[in-house]
Amino acid sequence: MALSFIDQKSTIINQVFRWYSRSARRLPWRGEKDPYRILVSEIMLQQTQVSRVLQQYPRFLKRFPDFTALARARTSSIIRAWKGMGYNNRAVRLQRLARNVLGEYNGKLPTTIEDLLSLPGIGRYTAHAVACLAFNRHLPVVDTNVRRVLSRLFLPHAKRMETWELAEKVLPKRGASRWNQALMDLGATICTAVNPKCRACPVQKKCPSAFKVSNSRRVSKGTEPSRDGLPNRIYRGRIVDVLRHSKPERHVPISRLGRQIKESYSRHDEDWLKGLMKGLEKDGLVALKKTKAGFAASLPR
Repeated sequence: MALSFIDQKSTIINQVFRWYSRSARRLPWRGEKDPYRILVSEIMLQQTQVSRVLQQYPRFLKRFPDFTALARARTSSIIRAWKGMGYNNRAVRLQRLARNVLGEYNGKLPTTIEDLLSLPGIGRYTAHAVACLAFNRHLPVVDTNVRRVLSRLFLPHAKRMETWELAEKVLPKRGASRWNQALMDLGATICTAVNPKCRACPVQKKCPSAFKVSNSRRVSKGTEPSRDGLPNRIYRGRIVDVLRHSKPERHVPISRLGRQIKESYSRHDEDWLKGLMKGLEKDGLVALKKTKAGFAASLPR
């Protein structure tokens, strides 16, 4: 690339590293060497606030300290332990992954990107994060925060190339793990989506986007499936929460579940609720049982 970009890249890397040395967030998974613990943290952090993960991470590891414990546990106990984390299907996929690791990799997490991507619940970001943080692979890691920082900081180049390609171009020759975590922290604490703190940014003088980012939040106009104005994913979460608080192995009638998750539940909602239940069953989050009165549900064993 152009010499000016190389010079800019070198300066930015040095400034970000200096800032990170002073301002790195203290997180329990930082500096962790156990691949299992690193993987659990990465799965938990998907679409979940760090504050929630900080509470649940040590509790989860105490109960399920390794792949063997997780693989052999009852699925219902893992779903219960996932309480408060949201996106409950991550817990089920994590157990499937653990069973896969035990069965195909002798209980050790594979080290290659290809093998990591073959595991349940592992996408490009998680595969790169685990390979970089757990196995010291020289790889870029692009999450929402990193994508935002790079697109703003290297604005002219970000318009010409895909973010992962850009992340590869700016990756320092040494310290990939530290660099990736520094960018994540910069995006999470300084270069935020709304109201970025440009005055506190260590590279504001090199950033073409500094003080130019709109402070208004864009409202997404998605077509997320919903019922009476509330997304189906919220109802799904409520169903799992009701079953979490039910006695183990006890099946709750679907009609009762409906009344507990939706205040205005009526017969008109029966087909909709059955659809939700079938989806949860498919995802491995509930077990359905046919009774004389209809269907009843519990957490899977």
